[in-house]
Amino acid sequence: MNKKALIVQGGWDGHEPEQVARIYKDLLVAENFDVEISDTLDAYADAEKLLAINLIVPHWTMGEIEPQYVRNVSEAVISGVGLAGSHGGMCDSFRKNVDWQFMTGGNWVAHPGNDGVEYMVNVNSSSSPILEGLSDFKVVSEQYYLHVDPAVEVLATTRFPVSDGPHVLNKAVDMPVVWTKRWGAGRVFYCSLGHTADIIAMPEVKFIMKRGFLWAAEGKSLYASAAAGNARNYTGMGDSQ
Repeated sequence: MNKKALIVQGGWDGHEPEQVARIYKDLLVAENFDVEISDTLDAYADAEKLLAINLIVPHWTMGEIEPQYVRNVSEAVISGVGLAGSHGGMCDSFRKNVDWQFMTGGNWVAHPGNDGVEYMVNVNSSSSPILEGLSDFKVVSEQYYLHVDPAVEVLATTRFPVSDGPHVLNKAVDMPVVWTKRWGAGRVFYCSLGHTADIIAMPEVKFIMKRGFLWAAEGKSLYASAAAGNARNYTGMGDSQ
């Protein structure tokens, strides 16, 4: 039986959500997923439907979301459903909702130099096999500066500063570009690359996203039985209301 994925695209048009969603659908279909694309956040309204799939791929920049929708996604991921996304479509979504930020592992705060900055993505040595076989590579795009959950496992970084700004008087820092984390029994994967669809279409980025999707979706079969009945027990959400 094929695994099932839900891609929810929309929000700010500058991130080309429709085009990116099509690339992601093609990647997943090639890996024998049944893929649904939705252009409304109401896709998160049916909690039971979310619990029954393998992977949620959010690509919705900015905007606002019903708190119950975030709880529904959180409960699905806690139960073992994977969550995987990129750029502002996952970690610049719903800026007022800290619960979303806690679940996803970070949030965007700046991109010094705006679009067109040339920088390196450096692949880390880590315990994760996700980026195995991938070498460091160059990108010309936005370079994301993020506030990041210290619990994530960082798989790739980029060095700041590259562009001028008030941050340059601080010491140089290696900013996470790709990370994983756990949310209950669920696996969470994020890549900060992807300002426009042509960046997502780069071979290196498609490699990263495909590996991340597969890793996140696999968690349900590995861990869901251990989390049965626990999805609705988390009481730490709600402060975004």
